[in-house]
Amino acid sequence: QVQLAETGGGLVEAGNSLRLSCVVSGGALRDYTLGWLRQAPGKEPEVISSITWADEITYYHASVKGRFTISRDNTKNMVFLQMSSLKPEDTGLYICAARQRSWRDYLYRGQGTQVTVSA
Repeated sequence: QVQLAETGGGLVEAGNSLRLSCVVSGGALRDYTLGWLRQAPGKEPEVISSITWADEITYYHASVKGRFTISRDNTKNMVFLQMSSLKPEDTGLYICAARQRSWRDYLYRGQGTQVTVSA
């Protein structure tokens, strides 16, 4: 059972940066892909970025490519999302999640941390 806990959300003005952190525990992480999901108000969560733990292959949704950077620290079992040039449409609940590489869905999810970007 993988457990995840996010920190780092908050209220920022458009154009600013924010860094989200996620502590991961409870699994053989080399077999997992770690991702960040964003749930905008009134919408379903969507995957905006992910990284494979073993070989650090990354993915970015088109809406965040070039502005967000995902990384992981295997000494601390943590995943990070560095967000720059934030826009009001980046507002949402950011959820750290994990799936085994053969799974389609992120079955393990944290509670989420709220990010609000003001215009």
